Amino acid sequence: MPNDLNVEGMTNVPMRNCRARHISSFVISLSFRHSSFVIAIRCFAIVTTMFGACTLSLNASARDTVDLVLPTDNDALFSGDGAAFYQYVERDYKGAKSTPWEGGRYGFVRDPVDTAGGTVYTRFHEGIDIRPLHRDTNGDPLDEVRAIADGKVVHVNPIPGYSNYGKYIVIEHRWDGSNYYSLYGHLSSIAVHPGDLVKRGQPVATMGYTGVGINQERAHLHLELDLMFSRQFESWYNTFFRNDPNHNGIYNGMNLAGIDVARLYVALRKNPALTIPEFLSEEETFYKVILPKSRHFDLPRLYPWMIGGKRNEKSSWEVSFASSGVPLKVEPSDRRVMQPELSYVKKSSIDYSHLTRDIVSGREGNAHLTNYGSQLMRLLIYPQ
Repeated sequence: MPNDLNVEGMTNVPMRNCRARHISSFVISLSFRHSSFVIAIRCFAIVTTMFGACTLSLNASARDTVDLVLPTDNDALFSGDGAAFYQYVERDYKGAKSTPWEGGRYGFVRDPVDTAGGTVYTRFHEGIDIRPLHRDTNGDPLDEVRAIADGKVVHVNPIPGYSNYGKYIVIEHRWDGSNYYSLYGHLSSIAVHPGDLVKRGQPVATMGYTGVGINQERAHLHLELDLMFSRQFESWYNTFFRNDPNHNGIYNGMNLAGIDVARLYVALRKNPALTIPEFLSEEETFYKVILPKSRHFDLPRLYPWMIGGKRNEKSSWEVSFASSGVPLKVEPSDRRVMQPELSYVKKSSIDYSHLTRDIVSGREGNAHLTNYGSQLMRLLIYPQ
């Protein structure tokens, strides 16, 4: 260090008297002390930086941990009591009326039809419907709704008529370098605003029965945990659905693909270190679609963990989907296409429209994207 060099230079100067030697010794002593102090300060800075980096790393690791809490006091999911956890649906099938709680689960659980392959439930439920535990004297639900994890409120819809979800909010969560979205629907009141940062378990709303097809008796919280298809959703929607105003921006339910959040809760109890990519890796690929090359293709940017294989500049993209419509994998394809094309579907004797939310139609070897399916695939690369 420069101070050390200065001291060495001073020690080489001849001493003419005792006072000079004392002064020189004093200066040397101060210089060495200053050098030691500088070294100590620098060491402290290095240690502090290292500690800070470790702290940041630990904080980032903590943020990447999918640490979920149930959104209400109803925890019957963990005891396996489906009837106590899920809100029932009202069903009238072939003249027989029933109220199965299974209709409140995630998946193809509604609107049964008879097919050659047996009874098939054709309507997909993107989330789970959680029963209330508390009601006032008028029968209205009182259950507090809480954020399932740390995040940021990105959307609030306070007007029931603007969505089938009724009053709903969306909270953005950051895990594994990607954004995921929890959605809370059919609320009676909302306690947060867009931009609010919320903590896991923080009250955000009160359960209700706003929205389409819900009455006071069937009041519940509709909960989803979603991936997003594209940040270009609004321009795509305005092109294909211009006569039906979109009041919810990119947080419209059409732009959100819900995963099986109930199964995720149970899986996290067994393995708290489980990540969402690991969780989705267990899903079966039901169909694949090849998309034209496009610089607007958002999925690889939103969820880089989906990308597999090496791609050259001329490659198209092949996207693998679960039957739910959740994208699972994005891989390069040498097949050049001008528009989205179905490249694979799991064989079935049942019309694919019943099994894929009307995205694929046909049977066995005669399968193709429906008009809606083609439009939805165009969303992924819009504008193209």
